[in-house]
Amino acid sequence: MGIKVHNPGLATTIQDLGRPGYFHLGIPISGAMDRFAMRAANMLVGNDEGAAGLEAVFMGPELEFTSDCTVAVCGADMPIKLDGEERAGWSSIAVKAGQVLSFDFLKTGARIYIAVSGGITVPEYLGSRSTYAIGALGGVDGRPIAAGDDLPTGGDAGPGDGRGVPENLRRAPGNPAELRVLPGLYWHRITDQAGRNFFEDEWKVAPEADRMGYRFRGGRPMEFVERKQPFGAGSDPSNIVDGCYSYGSIQVPGGTEPIVLHRDAVSGGGYFMLGTVISADMDLIGQLQPHTPSKFVKVDMETALQARRDRHALLDQVRAALD
Repeated sequence: MGIKVHNPGLATTIQDLGRPGYFHLGIPISGAMDRFAMRAANMLVGNDEGAAGLEAVFMGPELEFTSDCTVAVCGADMPIKLDGEERAGWSSIAVKAGQVLSFDFLKTGARIYIAVSGGITVPEYLGSRSTYAIGALGGVDGRPIAAGDDLPTGGDAGPGDGRGVPENLRRAPGNPAELRVLPGLYWHRITDQAGRNFFEDEWKVAPEADRMGYRFRGGRPMEFVERKQPFGAGSDPSNIVDGCYSYGSIQVPGGTEPIVLHRDAVSGGGYFMLGTVISADMDLIGQLQPHTPSKFVKVDMETALQARRDRHALLDQVRAALD
């Protein structure tokens, strides 16, 4: 019982909610870039929300199912086809053995999440099935899926058709996307005017945007407060003595193009961190295409904590709608 991969799509990987607890060893959390969409897809097919599914970027895979199951696809708007017949996203889809799931061209967003009842049951590594391709860890031999792969599943037929996440409970970035930021420990390294510029300017997602981080372009360069170069730090004003990077940290090498560190990012290095995108908005970054206009919005800790509570409340609403 499982899934035959006819066409892997583009950089399609097995992901769950990640492997927390190893960041101090240099192993990132990995897992779904859009955790909300991953959770919703798993709810729709009757899985635990942390079950492993597929994350596909910009282009969907072509998959044949070898047993009856239920499938759901959440996240980006990428038309879904079952044996060539279009089906709805954010909804449960009953699949018979031998049927083929495929996708049309991407319309909006960047990533889809494909959940199958019973989950994808490749072996766990450090408590997770998530693929960390740079470290060759998890997934299928630590790599994206490939044509000819047979992906094992839990073999559960699932709830079948008829379940859906209401449109008002689905999350997607706006245009421009607004990303809330909590200024960080190194905010004092830039001038007051540079700080105002960062939040006033409109940025655009650069083509260099992946699971490690999203680069943004188009805003004014940073102006740094003069300093004496610390022992152990590089000579560029953006360099610091090596520090730890949290999930969501914004580093600005050379003071020109901010990079938001995401699920597969390194855990430390020698660039200052301007601040951190709050956890409630990190899912939105995973749905940004290159060239998407974006604004950074300054918030305080109370606002960040309330946003996290609001996100948990939204997930509760999805659970209630599906019950």
